[in-house]
Amino acid sequence: MADKAYITPNVLKWARESASMSKEIAAAKASVTVDKLQEWEDGTSQPTIKQAQFLAKAYKRPFALFFLPEIPRDFQPLQDFRKKDAKDLTTSSIFIIREIQQKQAWISNVYAENGEASLPFVGRFSMKDNPKIVAQDILKTLNINPPNYKSDAPIKEWINAAEKNGIFVSRTSFIHSRLKLDADEIQGFAISDRYAPFVFVNSADWNAPQLFTLVHEIAHIWIAATGISNAMELEINNGEKFQPIELFCNEVAANALMPENFILNLHANISQNAKDVFSMAKTLGVSSYALLVRLKHLKLISISAYQQLKKEADFAYQDYLHRELEKKVRQKDKQGGPDYFLLQLNRNSRLFTQTVLDAFRGGYIEPTVASSLLNVQVNKFQKLEAQLYR
Repeated sequence: MADKAYITPNVLKWARESASMSKEIAAAKASVTVDKLQEWEDGTSQPTIKQAQFLAKAYKRPFALFFLPEIPRDFQPLQDFRKKDAKDLTTSSIFIIREIQQKQAWISNVYAENGEASLPFVGRFSMKDNPKIVAQDILKTLNINPPNYKSDAPIKEWINAAEKNGIFVSRTSFIHSRLKLDADEIQGFAISDRYAPFVFVNSADWNAPQLFTLVHEIAHIWIAATGISNAMELEINNGEKFQPIELFCNEVAANALMPENFILNLHANISQNAKDVFSMAKTLGVSSYALLVRLKHLKLISISAYQQLKKEADFAYQDYLHRELEKKVRQKDKQGGPDYFLLQLNRNSRLFTQTVLDAFRGGYIEPTVASSLLNVQVNKFQKLEAQLYR
C-alpha cells in the first residue's frame, strides 16, 4: 500500500485556490475524482505521497508546504491597475506573477545585505509631475534617443539599457506549453523596489506593442507604482474604464517613444498617406495606431484624417504581420522551434541570470537554489550561459 501524505487539509485547499485552479483541473492532475480531492481538502482522507507531489507541482508550491500546521503568509497580491472590465487573473498569470515576485525578493535581499547602493530613479517622480518631464528623465537616465536606434530592434536596445541601469526585465508568453499567458488578461507588470526593480512584459504580442508595454512599465518604476497592467495603448477618448495611473504611464511612454519635437518636424510628411505612417511607426518601434493617436493628441491631424489614416494603416500593418508570420514559419521549418535556453534567459531576465550564475560560480548559493531561481537544471547551466553572449 502506498505511503500516505498526512498533509494539512486547509493548506492543500489554499494552495489550489491561490493558483486559481478549479477542483476539476486539480483532480485531473492527481488522476483522481473531484470527490476524492474534496476528501483530501476536508481532511476525511489523505493522498499518497506521489499524489501530493503531483499537486505540489501543479500548484507550483514546495511539497513540504503541504505539511505546515497552518496557511503560510504568501506574497501580497500586486495592485491591479487593469481596465475595470478586465477578467479575473487565471492560473498562468498568477504563476508568472508569483515567479517574478520570488526572483525579485531574492535579488533585492541579496543587494540590500551586500550594501549595494539604491537606485536614485526609483520613485523620482509622481503622478503630479508632467509626463513629458518624466519621459525626458527616463531617456536621459537610460541614455536612449528615439528614433536614433542603433539597430532595427528598438525593444532589445531598451531592454539592454534598462538592465544596464539595474532594472530587471523578464519577457515570456507561457509558463509551459499547455499554460500560456493571455495578452488581453495581462500585458505587463512592474515591481518597484529601490534595489532591484523588476519589469515583466508578456511577449505573446508583436514587438511594437511589447515595446510600448515595456516603457509603460518602466514609467511605473519612475513613480514607484507596483502593479499589473493590461491596457498599454494610447486612446483617442480616455474613458472611465482606464485607471488614472495607467493613463499617466501611457503618456510617459508616448513622450519617450515618440518625442514631441521629432513628431512636430515630420508630421507634414506622414499625415498624407498610410504608408508614411506605417514606415515612421516602424522606425520608432511603435504601432501605426500609437503614432496616429500621438498625432491626434498633439492636434496635428483632424479626427477625420485620423480615422481615414487608421483604416489605411490597419491594412498596411496586417499585411506586414502576415509577411512576418510567413517569415517566422519559414525560419521555424529551417531551424526548428525557438531555443529553450534562450526562452528561459528572456523569462529570467539576462541581468538576473548573470547575477544568479555569478553567485553560483562563486559558491555563494547552493546549486538547488540557483536551479530553482533559473528554472534550469544545474547540468544545463553552461548552455544557458552560452545564450548570454550571443
